Order: sequence, then C-alpha cells, then structure tokens
Amino acid sequence: DKASRTDIAAPTCGSNLVVNDLEKPRKKELASSHRTIDISRTPLQSITQPPSDKVEEHDPLSQSTHTDCTEDQGHTLSPPKLPYMERYRAHTSKQSPLLWAEEASSKASAKMAEQMSDDDERQQSPPSDLDFASNKTRTCIVTGSVSGHTEFQSPYPDQVLENVLENVLHFLTSRRDRNTASLVCKSWYRVEALTRSELFIGNCYAVSPARATARFTRVRALHLKGRPRFADFNLMPPDWGAHFNPWVLAFAKACPWLEKVYLKRMSVTDDDLATLAESFLGFKELVLVCCDGFGTSGLAIFVSKCRQLKVLDLIESEVSDDETDWILCFPEGESHLESLIFDCVECPINFEALERLVARSPSLKKLKLNRYVSIGQLYRLMVQAPQLTHLGTGSFSPSEIAGQGDQEPDYVTAFAACKSLVCLSGFREIIPDYLPAIYPICANLTSLNFSYANITAEQLKPIISNCHKLQVFWVLDSICDEGLQAVAATCKELRELRVFPVDAREDSDGPVSEVGFQAISEGCRKLQSILYFCQRMTNAAVIAMSINCPDLVVFRLCIMGRHRPDHVTGEPMDDGFGAIVMNCKKLTRLAVSGLLTDKAFDYIGRYGKLVRTLSVAFAGDSDMALKYVLEGCPQLQKLEIRDSPFGDAALCSGLHHYYNMRFLWMSSCRLTHQGCQQIARAMPRLVVEVIRSADEEEMDVCVQTLYMYRSLEGPRNDAPKFVTIL
Repeated sequence: DKASRTDIAAPTCGSNLVVNDLEKPRKKELASSHRTIDISRTPLQSITQPPSDKVEEHDPLSQSTHTDCTEDQGHTLSPPKLPYMERYRAHTSKQSPLLWAEEASSKASAKMAEQMSDDDERQQSPPSDLDFASNKTRTCIVTGSVSGHTEFQSPYPDQVLENVLENVLHFLTSRRDRNTASLVCKSWYRVEALTRSELFIGNCYAVSPARATARFTRVRALHLKGRPRFADFNLMPPDWGAHFNPWVLAFAKACPWLEKVYLKRMSVTDDDLATLAESFLGFKELVLVCCDGFGTSGLAIFVSKCRQLKVLDLIESEVSDDETDWILCFPEGESHLESLIFDCVECPINFEALERLVARSPSLKKLKLNRYVSIGQLYRLMVQAPQLTHLGTGSFSPSEIAGQGDQEPDYVTAFAACKSLVCLSGFREIIPDYLPAIYPICANLTSLNFSYANITAEQLKPIISNCHKLQVFWVLDSICDEGLQAVAATCKELRELRVFPVDAREDSDGPVSEVGFQAISEGCRKLQSILYFCQRMTNAAVIAMSINCPDLVVFRLCIMGRHRPDHVTGEPMDDGFGAIVMNCKKLTRLAVSGLLTDKAFDYIGRYGKLVRTLSVAFAGDSDMALKYVLEGCPQLQKLEIRDSPFGDAALCSGLHHYYNMRFLWMSSCRLTHQGCQQIARAMPRLVVEVIRSADEEEMDVCVQTLYMYRSLEGPRNDAPKFVTIL
C-alpha cells in the first residue's frame, strides 16, 4: 500500500501532519444577519453560482486547509488587487472626507471574528499582501439637501463590509469554515473566493480546471488528488486517467503567481513539469505522492528553471530512468532548498553534484536519499548539513566499490553532530552492524521509520529503549511481538504506529499477533492512529485497544487471509470492531478485516457517527451490512469495498447519501450493470464509471469494478476504452 508507506514527515503543501478531529455537525447563529445556517448537509451546487441574498447551502467542492498570502520579495508577479477596493478608493478620493472612527471599524471586525472562532482547527494566518481594512481610514460622503442642511451617508456600504470581511476571512484557516462562510450571501461568497490562496480538490474530476480558476483567482497553492486509493493494490488498470496536464495549462493562464503544487495519485508527464517551471516564475514547492508518467529528464528541466525552489519531494512515485543527470541541473550559486526527498527514485544519482548542492543549501532541513547512496556517502552529506531535522539514510550499507583497506568514517560522531535531527527514515538495504551509529540521536527522535529495515527484536531494543519522545513509529513485523513489547515499555508518547508485513502472502506465518497488539494498547495510551498487519487476532485484544486508547482517530486492522475468525474462540471479529466504534468517539477512519458478519456493520452504522473513510475487504453476510453503514454514518465521505457479498439492493440503499460523498468504490462484489444504470438515472450529477480489465472487450452483465463520484462537470472526456460511464 503506497499510501500507507508514505512518510508523514514529508511536507504536504500546508497540510497538517497530525490527524485532525472531525468536528460534529452543528448550526451556527450569525448575529449579523439573525439567520441560522444548517451546515450539517452540503448538497452539490455549481461552484461558480453564488448564493442569492436568501441563504442557501451549496458545496464548493474546492476546499483549502490553509490560507497563506505572505508576500515574497523574490516575486515578480502578484495577484491583482481586489476590484471593489479600487473602485471604492477611486470614489472616496473625490469626495470631501469625514473620517470614521477607527474604533468602530475595529469593533466590527472583532465581533465578526468572534462569531467565526468556534473551530479548533483554526490557526494564525500569516500577514496578507492585501491592504487591511483596519489600517485604512474610513470616509463618508457629504451631500447637500433641499433644506440646506448637510447630510452624511456612507458610500458603498457593501464595499465597506466586504473590506472588513476581507480582513476577517484571512483568519479562517479551516476549509470547512471557509466553505460555511461562503454560504452566507453573495458578498461573503465573493470575498471568500477572492481571499482564498490555497485550494484543495479531493478529486480531480469533481470540478474542471476552468471552473476552479474562474472562481478562485488568487490561488498560490494547489492541492490535487487523482486516482482512488485502491489503485495502489493493482485493482485499477493502468492509464485510467487523472492527468495533470489540463490543470497546469489552466493555472498557467489564470494564476501565474502559483507557488506550490501538491499532487497525489496523478499522471504527470515531463512536459507538465516543463510547463510548471516555465509558467510560474516564483514557483517554490512541488510534492508528488504516488504519481507516475515522468522521468529524470523531466526533473532535469524542472529543477534547472525553478530558481526559487524550496521543496522537491518525490514520495512513493514512479520515476523512469532516462539516464539524465537531474541532480547536476540545479542552478549554481546558493540554493533556497529546504526539503529534497527522492528516496523512491530507482536509479543512481550523481553524488558529487548532490554533495555540492547540499553544501550550498544552508536552509536545507529535510533530505531523504535513495538506495544508491551508501553509508559512506551519507556521512559526507551529514558533515555538510548538520542542521538537518529530517533524514532519509539511503541504503545504510557500504558501497560495493569501497576499498578493503579504507578506514571507516566515524558515523557516531556524524550523527551526534546533527543535534536538530528529529525524524529518521530510509535503511533501504540495511546492514544491522551499522545501527549503533544512530544511538546518539535516539533521545531526540519524534519519528522513526524502519518500514524497509528487516531487523529483529534484539537489534531494535537498544535503539527503541532510548526513544522516549517518539510519536511516530513505522516498522516491519520482523521485530515480532517481543519488539512491540519493547516499544510499549518505552514509547509512552507514541501517537502513530504502523506495522507492515515482510511476507504479505495470505498463507504466511505472521510473526506478530494479538500479544504485541495488546501490549501496545496497554503501554501507549496516547495512541491516535494504528495500521496493523497480522495473521491472527482476538476480540479480546481489540476490545482492550478500544478501552486503553480511546483517542484513536484512525484504526486499520488488516488480518491477512480471508475470513479469519478470533483464533482463540473461533468467533467472528464483530465484537472487537464493535468495541472500537463504540469506545473511540473520535474515530474518523476505519479499515475492517477478518471474519465479519452483518452484526459488525450494524455496530458501525449505529456508533460510527464520525467515520469519514471506511475500507472493507472480504466481509459481511448480505446486503444489510452495507445498508447499515449507508443509513447510519452521516459523515461518510469515502467508501472502499472489495470482494464482499453486496449487490444492487445494497447499492440502492445509499441514494440519499451519495451526493454528500466524495466517492464509492466497489470491486469483485455482486453488482449488475442494470443496478448501476439505475443509480446513474436516479442521480444525474453523480458520475458512475464501470471499469473492466484492459483485455476485456465487452461488458459483462456483472460489474467487475464500480467507481462513483460527485462532479459538477458531468462525465469526463478522457475516459479510456475499458471505462464505461453510465
């Protein structure tokens, strides 16, 4: 699972690295309009159609997690000033001004800000490059009357209000709050769009690039997702779509001041990278997660033309080897690089060029190397950059061409000199004899990723025993239950744990079990997220986890092998997963496995009121299981199902909810073409894609894969032949 192994320490274009609690649906009373807006539902409406003066609900689809309008001195381009501000200033400059009290303006801004400050997701925004209303004097128009008395009236009261709104909205950093603000009236809708600088779009086919750029004209950062997650398991044929090309072309014309792009599961070509570099003169950050379609030649063009580049993160992406020395193409002179991650690039790199690049990058904080970088070369880089906070070690083994008589560098001293290091990963081809080198930094580590290191419990213990500050730990199951018990004994601050299998076959003998699982629950009471692969589990251990770790937000238990029951009692795992949704009140993401009956899904529907993402595999007895979920989980956004006995009746039970979901994926279930067609007819604003294997010429009566998602644009125009849109 590429997404599961994606290092959370990588920057995500402003996204939070911790799991945010999902706020409960609520009603906000807006004192300024004396009207109540119900935001517990968000039916789909046009992204370009502003609300009327009567308050209506709509789903902007395009969402933003943060607003950042900090002006950069290096920029040659800036977003245009707001047009209503120019008109207002031009008008008032011709009048005889009567100054408004600054205090009145400040009180109005404070009152409105107070009304919107009830979301704990909010954080302080940086200063805006827009002119702040609170720093400007207000004027009134002086007019004469028939009676000879002078009358005073404020010019353009709507513009003045929008000027205040502009200030207030810069403090809204939650995309849910921003979407809610845009529902109030036309002026709020307009100002919210004009002040949004970071755009999040969870499905690249939910809205067109033209529609997004027409509404949000001042965007500096784009966060875009493409293929669904199950594509990582080879459940989707290649070349399905999710092309970045139309997006980069649209933003090149509409937003030449774009600075940041974060893409996940998108198809990116070398030409796209060239367009990105040539169209945005102040471009700073590129993060590609689980992307494909590009190679080292595209990277070479990109890095050679982005002279202000700060972040280049290639995470679990497929990069073709074009035999191009892309590292050498970074511009000469002092670099602005703050983060360089290329651990997924499966080809050798020019180490001398990399060493020179690191040496001239004084701001470099994050560096993650691929497996072609030896531990000796790692030493040379660490000497050049002791300021690193995040390090991916590369192979963590000596080079094959190293001389037999060469003296080993002092790796312990090199690691000890990196006093700011808090995140450590890599170890692609580890030789355990070198592990003692990292002992000096263990006490400071908050994140440790051993998900590529096949180490034993005995090799782990000397390391983990000093990791008292550790909050994130990824590891292979080669450490066995004994290793997990050592983690539980030391890491009392642990927030996230992921345990991956060395051997993912269904019939393999898993070295971790309910023993290590329960030890973690008893020792790591602050745990918020867990992904755990194992071959056997018990209800008792899962129930203990639900009681000991009530703050769990993400719970993904993957019992490998189909329909595995409680290996002690032989009972289904219903009670264990039921306890998780009952006792973990903050749970937003759930993945279920093992032998599960409809009873488990009844629990999920009854108690999983905050669940947003649900993944199901080889589970359930009948259509009732899916019906329980679709009727009982009001916050459900993403539903992934494979190899489960759910048919047309189960699919139709969610008609009331599909417009509120981002997507539904069902593969190898019991769906028919007729049942899917019925959904398409009943919900015309839902895109219903039936996907067959690439070598299958005609559509069968039974549907192999169904992918449904909401869209403002209707069916896409780049669907391949193996995709039929109903």
